[in-house]
Amino acid sequence: MVSTDVTAFQLSPAEHQVQLRRAVIASTIGTAIEWYDFFLYSTVTGLVFAKLFFPNSDPWVGTLEAFAIYAVGFVARPVGAAIFGHYGDRIGRKSTLIATLLLMGLATFAVALVPTYEQIGIWGAVILTILRFIQGIGVGGEWGGSVLMSMEWARTNHSRGLIASWPQFGVPCGLFLANLAVLAFSQMSGEQFLAWGWRIPFLLSLLLVGVGLYIRLGIFETPVFAKLLAERKVERTPILEVIKRHPKEIILSAFARMAEQAPFYIFTAFIFSYGTGTLHVSRDFLLTAVLAASVLSFFSIPFFGHLSDRIGRKNMYMIGAVVTGIFGFVYFGMLNTGVTAIIFLAIVLSLIPHDMMYGPQAALIAESFTGRLRYSGSSLGYQLASVIAGGPAPLIATWLFGAYHTSYAIAIYIGICAVLSLIATVFMTDYTGKDIGGEYHA
Repeated sequence: MVSTDVTAFQLSPAEHQVQLRRAVIASTIGTAIEWYDFFLYSTVTGLVFAKLFFPNSDPWVGTLEAFAIYAVGFVARPVGAAIFGHYGDRIGRKSTLIATLLLMGLATFAVALVPTYEQIGIWGAVILTILRFIQGIGVGGEWGGSVLMSMEWARTNHSRGLIASWPQFGVPCGLFLANLAVLAFSQMSGEQFLAWGWRIPFLLSLLLVGVGLYIRLGIFETPVFAKLLAERKVERTPILEVIKRHPKEIILSAFARMAEQAPFYIFTAFIFSYGTGTLHVSRDFLLTAVLAASVLSFFSIPFFGHLSDRIGRKNMYMIGAVVTGIFGFVYFGMLNTGVTAIIFLAIVLSLIPHDMMYGPQAALIAESFTGRLRYSGSSLGYQLASVIAGGPAPLIATWLFGAYHTSYAIAIYIGICAVLSLIATVFMTDYTGKDIGGEYHA
């Protein structure tokens, strides 16, 4: 690692630009693979797991039980953030990212092999829960490292929003690949989808992990961490130190994500149970619509990241929170028309408000922490939102609809999340265009 660190200091501007490009590509592709694994589980939960692992439950109760297992992955994400945040700030961004990719990929591959309730009873659901927890640990450590691997190679202070948005670009890529895989094998297997078709996309994860490892092994450590290592400023207990020094930033980062994360999993996971069960549209129609939404995000995420470099990180983020709070009502209004074309349009447009926040979010959060604690702090702040927002969102949406028999109860829930995010963002510090290379700030 020392030779790699020294190499990072000796790079010419042209070589630095090459490494920046490689780091961005490696972060984006690796993140896309990790999110493929995570979203694959999300997609299949609403379509398959309630039927195969909770067949004796009432359909509504079975869906709640399936989403409860789904939520376990989100509870595990702060655990992964703490574990890998520690090592990311101790041994480096690159080594830690290789470990998260391996952990996530192997857990996802194992999901394909889990026997159903018919074969081993409730133990199938127990194994699923354990694997989902391992998935959560893997993705919990991934985000912080992938963002820093890109952002810490930035050559100026005026492009961090755009550069840090590229690992975020991995989210729609992963969503696209996951929905494409499920759609393809849904059509190929037809009526056998519940029997074996749903398992194949999980098996394919092993091939994607091989690709991701090959790419990540070929990049240098970031100049920021290399400098910290050379100057012997690496923190011995980064998690404890960041909790002591940056508690405000961690909490605000978590609450700032409420308007981004909770609606996202309603728009991309809950929609499958709501669409097939209430709107009575086909599984393949919903998969195609979410697929189209993810393609649109390919453009909107980097665009809003770039826009945040121009108008300010906080301004861009708060605009997104307001739009999301309003869009929840528009979204369900469009779905409830029952008109196929309008339902499709609602799903396609649903990720735009999300992307207005997700594009600038990586830089907004990562910039809030000093370099030697940045992996730990940004990971903790980002992943704590999984417990209060992303994980429970489909579960809460399912319960709200079952209790009040109206989807507008879910829209109100989205509106409340938007208000909480708006308040949290107001109290965050905006580092747009400012130097964050020093050891101390904030």
